[in-house]
Amino acid sequence: MASKIAAQLYTLRDFTKTPDDIRRTLEKVAAIGYESVQLSALGPMDPHELKEACDRNGLSICSTHIGFEEMLADLPGVIERHRIYDCKYPGVGGMSQEYHGSAEGYRRFARDASDVGRQLKAAGMTFVYHNHSTEFQHFGDERGMDILFDDSDPEAFAFELDTYWVAHGGGSPVAWINKCAGRLPVIHFKDMRISADRQQYYCEVGEGNLDWPGIIAACEAAKVEWYIVEQDVCQRDPFESLKISFDNLKGMGVE
Repeated sequence: MASKIAAQLYTLRDFTKTPDDIRRTLEKVAAIGYESVQLSALGPMDPHELKEACDRNGLSICSTHIGFEEMLADLPGVIERHRIYDCKYPGVGGMSQEYHGSAEGYRRFARDASDVGRQLKAAGMTFVYHNHSTEFQHFGDERGMDILFDDSDPEAFAFELDTYWVAHGGGSPVAWINKCAGRLPVIHFKDMRISADRQQYYCEVGEGNLDWPGIIAACEAAKVEWYIVEQDVCQRDPFESLKISFDNLKGMGVE
C-alpha cells in the first residue's frame, strides 16, 4: 500500500528554482522515503517534464497550490495541467486579498470558489482550500472559517486544514478535522513550539506541542487521504527537517 505521507515542496522552495534544481530535489525527497509531493513554489518547468521527473523518482503528485486568480483566469488550462500531473486535488494556499476584511468578503469567496469547484468536479477533480490563522478572525459572532464552511458548496469546496495555523488561530486541530470530515481529502501536518520569550515557531512534526495522537486518530476517522508535511521555516537544513517529520510519523504508526 502506498504511503499517505507527502512532502509539500514549499518547504524546499530555495531548492526548486530551475528544472535541474527541481529534479535534484525530487531525488532527495524520494531518498528520504516520501512517495508523494504537493507542488508549490516551483520555478518554471514544462508540466510533462515535471511529471516525468516525479515518475522517475516514484513520486505521485497528490495536490498543488496555485493562485485563485489563475483558476479564475484560465480554469481549462489548470484542469489540463492537473490531468498531465494525474492530480485530482488542485488547491489554493489562501484567498485573494480582495476577499479579506469582512464577512461579506468571505461569503463572496465561498460562492466564487464553489463555482470554480463545481467546474473542477465536472472534470473529476476537487477544489481544496488551505487556511492560515487569519481565517479565524471574528466578524461579530462569526469567524471567517465558519463562513467558508457554512456558505460554500459542500459538494464542490473541500478543505486542506493546516494543523499549525488552526492552532495559531486559537482553534482545535482535532475539532476542525472532525468538523470537516467528508470534506477533508488532504491536510497539512505542521507542528508548533514555543520559545523562551513566548513566541510560536514552526518545527518538525512530533517535535512540538500539537496533539499528534489525537490529530492522527481524527484524520483516520475522517478518512483523510494525504498527510502533507510542511514547514514554512526550518531551523536546520530543510531536507533534514522533512526527514525528521517523516521518521517521526512512521514512528507514530502512520503508513
